[in-house]
Amino acid sequence: MKLYVCWAVNGASRGHPCGRAYDALRAAGHDPEVIRSRGSRLLPDVLNRSEGRREARRLTGGRTLPVLVTDDGDVVADSKRIIAWAQEHPAGGRPSTTAAPR
Repeated sequence: MKLYVCWAVNGASRGHPCGRAYDALRAAGHDPEVIRSRGSRLLPDVLNRSEGRREARRLTGGRTLPVLVTDDGDVVADSKRIIAWAQEHPAGGRPSTTAAPR
């Protein structure tokens, strides 16, 4: 499982969508490979040259992170969808009934 996130995401970015997606995956028992990507969705493609941004764009057609690629090869874009996916697909196999921590 890979999670493409903004470059600045770390333990202190709890309010950031990329951080919330990561937290939800961890709360569901997943340990995603985190790919920190330089650039911004606001920049033109010529300036978004990091491999992570290019791959996220190839996978989704968009510029927005986070993007999750599951072990099955499914692509989930947008933090809210990733959070919902994590709650519906916990690592143990049973859906979570609690919200992910923020």
